[in-house]
Amino acid sequence: MEVELLVELALRNGVALPTHDPDVLRESYAFADLQAFLDRLYANLRVLRTEQDFHDLASAYLRRAHRASVRRAEMFFDPQTHLGNGLPFEAVIGGLASALDEARRELGMSVTLIPCFLRERGADAAMDMLDVILPFREHVVGMGMVSTEVGYPPALFADVYARAASEGLHLVAHAGEEGPPAYVREAVDVLHVERVDHGNRSMEDPELVRRLAELRMPLTVCPLSNVALGTAPRDLSRHPLPAMLTAGLVVTVNSDDPAYFGGYIDDNYRAIASALPLDAAALATLARNSFAASFAEPGEKDAWIAEVDAVLAGAASTPG
Repeated sequence: MEVELLVELALRNGVALPTHDPDVLRESYAFADLQAFLDRLYANLRVLRTEQDFHDLASAYLRRAHRASVRRAEMFFDPQTHLGNGLPFEAVIGGLASALDEARRELGMSVTLIPCFLRERGADAAMDMLDVILPFREHVVGMGMVSTEVGYPPALFADVYARAASEGLHLVAHAGEEGPPAYVREAVDVLHVERVDHGNRSMEDPELVRRLAELRMPLTVCPLSNVALGTAPRDLSRHPLPAMLTAGLVVTVNSDDPAYFGGYIDDNYRAIASALPLDAAALATLARNSFAASFAEPGEKDAWIAEVDAVLAGAASTPG
């Protein structure tokens, strides 16, 4: 949610903000750590009060993503936050789903939703949330888990993940962003995720790295977010992304709350291309990985991958 929309929705719904000056609000987005960001995020989300608000939020993101040439977006959202703010799930999912339908129709994008559990609310609350989500199964492709990582190991959520899998939902989870490599191992071995979100700290465990490479387990790395939150070196030129590729990991590049961390997916690609030793073939490989790791239909994935393969072939045959 960009600060201009934040202010617009606050005024629309009579929700107090520290200031209505977008520049001042944007300047406050300097976070010491993940928790500082989460505190600001959850405070800002209070401005979302109606189905139209959720439509406007998702529509603004999707139009910006389309300008960045995004073909496929699998958008995370945190329904427990909004239900905790007193909103019915029907308003949340209704607004988001209508914006996705609009993006499919008007922009030709392939888009879907992944609702995420807030790990600090515990496994019982996650199971209750799954009960609420399942009647709207046609709008979501999978389930995820986000928010405060340390102190909430993935194994706590084994039962709810097993149930989500039995309902045919794809499984992802944040692990190894702030938490230790052991959390990545649990996400893979206990939750049976199909993608690990972030996973940076896997690099601290060589045996885990080898296993992830063997499994071809995708890792959704978010470079600008990592730098902003200090979950990787604050100097982007020291980001482990090149080492992850060298180790054979299926790394993808992603935007993570782009309004807060300095950029959308195109900004992330430009930043790593400038700061890291990645040539055109490496950048194309990252894009290829993202399509292969997506939960899109096979026909869509094959077409996108073929396009990237053509770019890779051109990069390999063009001197310099």
